[in-house]
Amino acid sequence: MNIAEQRFLRGPNLYAATPCLLAVLDIGGGHDAAGLGARLLALLPAMSAEGAARLSDCQAEHEALEPVVMELQRLAGAPAAFSMTRLDTSRPRRARVVCGYTVEQVAAQALRTATALIAACARHEAFDLDAALAELRETARRHAIGTSTAAVLAAAHRRGIPSLRLTEEANLFQLGWGSRQKRLQATITGATNHVAVGIAGDKQLTKTLLDQAGVPVPAGATVTTLEQALRAARRLKGPVTVKPLDANQGKGVTVACATPADVERAFDFARQYGSHVIVEEHLRGRDYRVLVTGRKVAAASWRRPPHVTGDGVSTVRALVETENSNPARGDGHANILTKIPLDDLALQVLARQGYDLDAVPPEGSLVDLRGNANLSTGGTAEDVTDLLPEETRDICIRAARTIGLDVAGIDIVCEDIARPLRDQKGGIIEVNAAPGIRMHQYPSRGTPRDAGAAIVDALFGADDGRIPVVAVTGTNGKTTTSLLIAHATRLAGLRTGVTTTEGVYIDGERIVKGDCTGYRSARTVLAAPDVDFAVLETARGGILERGLAFDHCDVAVVLNVSADHLGLDGIDTVEELARVKCVIAGRARRAVVLNAEDDHCVAMCAELRQHVEILYFALDADNPILLRHLENGGRAIYLEDNMIVLANGARHEALVDVRAMPCTLQGAARYNIANALAAAAALTATGFGNAEIAAGLRTFVSDWKHNPLRTNVFDVDGVTVIFDYGHNAPAYAALAETARALTPGRLVGVVAAPGDRRDDDLVAIGETCAAGFDELVVYETANRGRAPGDVAALLVRGARLGKFEVDHLRVELDVHEAIRAGLARCEPGDVLVFGCGSSITELTEAIRPTSPATASRIEAQAV
Repeated sequence: MNIAEQRFLRGPNLYAATPCLLAVLDIGGGHDAAGLGARLLALLPAMSAEGAARLSDCQAEHEALEPVVMELQRLAGAPAAFSMTRLDTSRPRRARVVCGYTVEQVAAQALRTATALIAACARHEAFDLDAALAELRETARRHAIGTSTAAVLAAAHRRGIPSLRLTEEANLFQLGWGSRQKRLQATITGATNHVAVGIAGDKQLTKTLLDQAGVPVPAGATVTTLEQALRAARRLKGPVTVKPLDANQGKGVTVACATPADVERAFDFARQYGSHVIVEEHLRGRDYRVLVTGRKVAAASWRRPPHVTGDGVSTVRALVETENSNPARGDGHANILTKIPLDDLALQVLARQGYDLDAVPPEGSLVDLRGNANLSTGGTAEDVTDLLPEETRDICIRAARTIGLDVAGIDIVCEDIARPLRDQKGGIIEVNAAPGIRMHQYPSRGTPRDAGAAIVDALFGADDGRIPVVAVTGTNGKTTTSLLIAHATRLAGLRTGVTTTEGVYIDGERIVKGDCTGYRSARTVLAAPDVDFAVLETARGGILERGLAFDHCDVAVVLNVSADHLGLDGIDTVEELARVKCVIAGRARRAVVLNAEDDHCVAMCAELRQHVEILYFALDADNPILLRHLENGGRAIYLEDNMIVLANGARHEALVDVRAMPCTLQGAARYNIANALAAAAALTATGFGNAEIAAGLRTFVSDWKHNPLRTNVFDVDGVTVIFDYGHNAPAYAALAETARALTPGRLVGVVAAPGDRRDDDLVAIGETCAAGFDELVVYETANRGRAPGDVAALLVRGARLGKFEVDHLRVELDVHEAIRAGLARCEPGDVLVFGCGSSITELTEAIRPTSPATASRIEAQAV
């Protein structure tokens, strides 16, 4: 068993609606699998019943891979739900293993570990599974999303707000899309004021501003020397708290310092975290944290210092070890609680209570391990939200607003949080930016509060953070349809982002050049803060390579499904290709636009959600599928007497005469009429009015500048040249039909096809071209692994099957020579179709030696 290829499908894909790891396996030449499943189960005894059954029945190494990968992810603490194994029907020695995942890095490592484990078991060799699992768990810990961030993300997802992790490593997320997005890092949001964060980090400045705002705070001073610290403590005439000016998470804090010796030790400890130290009045009472989000109090907790309870038998050390073995406790912020540290500060706190680590506290006695109650140092929390008086709530909100924070953790010390602060000499000791919310989401006692939801509510209000998204797929016509939709939306005043085969465009400006029809390009548009409307051309390859970049689109458009790219990526039939295209249709939450004249598109209706509207389009106004749909009260768009007509039940409204649309070449380019019908249907589904749709269709120009490689028309010394990207049989047939409508003269085709198509497909392209053109010149472009001349030979074979006369067929492998040969066969008034084009220079360089002025004119048109 050998892994030939692996991919991460990061969004909805051909196999599942959730992220998956795809491994393509070469399954020949494996070891004897007898007893393999039993040996694996002996190492993985806790595997699910379904996984155990799979292993028990496995007859080959590749059959064990899927359940083992899933179990390793579970044991690493990053479980996933979906998995499957499928043999490649056209390649019997290939298998596709698909495993869902929650952490991409863990899935990749689990695949490597599973492969090595299975190979070792097949060879009856030892395998250090404990060490491998330890590495997996460390990977899971290193890449885990923090508890606070995870709570906010979960709340956003419950609200239907999409999220994007902006880098693979950082806990930086985007909630929402385009111009309605918000940023999140832990509990710092894009709306969090940078100046406010700086103020909150300066505890003395915070106290000064709060005091000026009438908020109760402890008296104190900032010092830099021990002498200053001792002097400040004497002035305060009582126990003091000593802490660094700008540390967090309780670092360097010592409370209740009653003697000069206490102050000296506390000062030295605080200086480890900063050169400036605060000495302030020690407020007596309990430690509380109040979470303010926006202009409301979302939660409040009583924070208790880390402690253990004596049993009269165990030492302090043993009691702490027992408590730290609680599965709820972990390192850092990954778990609900943090492990209690046994450091020098813990020893000092123990000493003040008369204990050391080897002491045995009496049964029932409470032993503190810290003076402060931060969860990050092992503390616990009890919810007290319902106990807060209205006055205390107002004080906390005023404190957050005074500092300028949209999300703030207000630290209060008082005897009883249920009483007004001033009545008991309580006060606010700190205001924290980026407050942890573990204590509120998962309190040790009391009612859990959804602090993540409170942050999301403060960010979005009632909004779901989504911009309208239209996804366009199909075999032919995707780019033109996408640009038609985008043109109309921009004309209506929306800043539009669009992905196409030619690049990524933001509000009409191309920001990325190249084939941009996949996951990464769609993310580029959805992450752009200046996009109000997204139109995403979504190709077969992008779906199979990475999955979709969006969980849902508002409208999905499926133009057509025909034979192209078959034999690649495990897709061997048109039916399988249709299932790939249907991934888009299945993610629509508002409407799906389908071609009523394409059986594969019509069949997709059975896969759609019940509440999703279907809009059909057809060039034939009498199409039975379309007519039946209208009879049942559905909406559709069709062509009748050169008019694009929008029908809604008994109402039929003419939108625009196709002869007035430049992209249709006065109605000759019927495929662009079909594209316009689909675009109009998508615009209708997203709520645009008829006048806006008609204006967009009427003003869209499909020239080299606005829609390169899509039916771009040039005059070359009296010969009409149609320059097009089309490279499959349906595309060539459509181009020939259009060109035939433009001339009473001859039709010359200069044709090629990509070399990664199957032999039969290349022959079919040649046969189609023979049927459509009067003269053919065959050239070669991207051979993609084939020897020079092989692709041309297959196209020629197809042309001859079509009874094409040899005198009218010529092979010129070089593209420039082929164009020159094609033009040489033309007379003024003829039409030359140049297919499979990739650059305007192919045409201009071909004609420059004989027509330099024409070449320069065409180049000027393309600018």
